[in-house]
Amino acid sequence: MSGLAARTFVRPRKASSRPIPFPKPLILCIEDDPIYRHLRKAVLEKEGYNVIGVTSADEALETLREAPVRCIIADHMLKGRTGIEAAKEMKEIKPDVPIILYSGTNPETIQHVDVFINKGEPTATFLQIVHDVLRR
Repeated sequence: MSGLAARTFVRPRKASSRPIPFPKPLILCIEDDPIYRHLRKAVLEKEGYNVIGVTSADEALETLREAPVRCIIADHMLKGRTGIEAAKEMKEIKPDVPIILYSGTNPETIQHVDVFINKGEPTATFLQIVHDVLRR
């Protein structure tokens, strides 16, 4: 070998041509029943959504002020106030964040709510509606 040291050239790796996926939106889920809250959160997380579960309208308002929430799913019959009452306050904080009222009880009005889903709907229908609301 001559007096030259052997050199190894490493080619820089090309950037992947695959698109980098965006994280799923953050959903705020308001449900005072711990079993329903856990189940709803698990179903949404299985679909890849990020979910914050809270038990009251007051917790929801605090979370909404602090977190980059993209959608709210609220039960109608909450302790202390209804989902409709909470929706009014939430729209005052972030009017562009869609609110889905998810309840087995039909409200008298859906003022301040973007979509109503009856709890009797199949899970696939629930997930499709959430997906459609977030695509708006």
